[in-house]
Order: sequence, then C-alpha cells, then structure tokens
Amino acid sequence: MKYKRVLLKLSGEALEGSQNYGIDPQRLNAYAQEVKAAYDAGAQIAIVIGGGNIFRGLQGASQGMDRVQGDYMGMLATVINSMAVQSALQALGVKVSLLSGVYIDKIAESMSGPRAIELLQSGHVVVIAGGTGNPFFTTDTAAALRAVEIKADAILKGTRVDGIYTADPEKDPTAVRFDQITFTEAYAKQLKVMDLTAFTLCMENDMPIVVFDMNKGGNLRDVLLGLPVGTLVTR
Repeated sequence: MKYKRVLLKLSGEALEGSQNYGIDPQRLNAYAQEVKAAYDAGAQIAIVIGGGNIFRGLQGASQGMDRVQGDYMGMLATVINSMAVQSALQALGVKVSLLSGVYIDKIAESMSGPRAIELLQSGHVVVIAGGTGNPFFTTDTAAALRAVEIKADAILKGTRVDGIYTADPEKDPTAVRFDQITFTEAYAKQLKVMDLTAFTLCMENDMPIVVFDMNKGGNLRDVLLGLPVGTLVTR
C-alpha cells in the first residue's frame, strides 16, 4: 500500500448528490462504502468534510452577515455533515470516532493530533469536524492542518473530476489533465488545487496531495494502492 495513513478531504457539496441542498442518502452511503473498502484494505483514514451543502461563511458575509459569526455557522455545518458520515460508516460496521476543532463535548471529543493518531492506530476511522476551530480559515486549510498533525502520508482530495487540469474540464473541452505536478508548477500556473493557505501549508510540510474522482467506485482504494488515479501534487 503506497499510502498507509491518509487525510481524505471531501466537499460538503459532494453530499448533495442530485439535490441542490442538504444530504443525499444515496451519495452518503456510496461514500461510506468507498471508505469502508479502503479501511478493509488496511488504511488508516481521517476525514475532513466541508459544510457548503448547508452553509458557507463567505456566503453569509456577502449577504451582510458578520464574517466571524458566519464562519462559526459554517463550522457547525461541517459538524452536521461529519455526524452523517460517522453514522453511515457505523451502519457498515466500521469503528468511527468524531473529533472537533470546535468544543462540542456532547457530540465529539476535542481534536488533538496525538488523540487522532491513537484512534487511527487502534483501528478507528477518525472524522474531524469543526474546521480549524477559528474563523477566516477554510476546510481546505483545516484538512492541510489536520494532515500535518496526524502525520499523514498524503491528503486525498475527493472531487467530481478525475484530477487537475489546465482549465476547468467542465467548461473547457480542450483542458488537459496532469498525471503529476510539483507545488511550484501548480502555483506558477495558478491551478486551483486548494486555497493558497492550505496549499502553502502542504508545500512547506512536504505533504503530497492527490486530487481524484471520488464518485467513481473503487478510486479511493486504488489511490491508496498507488495505482495511476487522479493527479499527484508533490515537491
């Protein structure tokens, strides 16, 4: 197995499925099945999921809401999604622990790197909610931070496209996909892999990123095994 311990980053919007809001039970279950297959293969998996299917802090700010308040609302949206992922995995018989960057003791333990590593080593999937616990940071940045904290081998960014392209492949049919690219090249080409804070954190800590299509069955496990899936961003 190429990547033994990983941080899987999913967008909240991915849980919408064919809906325009909220959580699609079929999509949620499909993702849980993918994670279970990877878990059964022996991987240690932590998951960070966004909250954009419920609320985005920037969206609230654009409508006149206080940015800090909006960001905390977005963090709570990630807690709802994380609880859904936890429940779906538990229904499949997977041991799951929920940690949170926001103190919410009746639902989740407080996030710490040592505690997350302890749980991963004991055979738990660890779902990390609540972003960084601070406003002004995205869940991309939270994913990068948590990956470094748990000493992950890589961040696996599950999206609805099969890698990183020269342009948006959904808008530009001439866009070309990269199999592999360096952090420096991706930055120079202004490719939107993750937001700049998250990207810089990964680059400075030599944390590889694999961008892949999470909606294609078997892809997550194939990435872990080192098969040529998605785009690898590395130093």
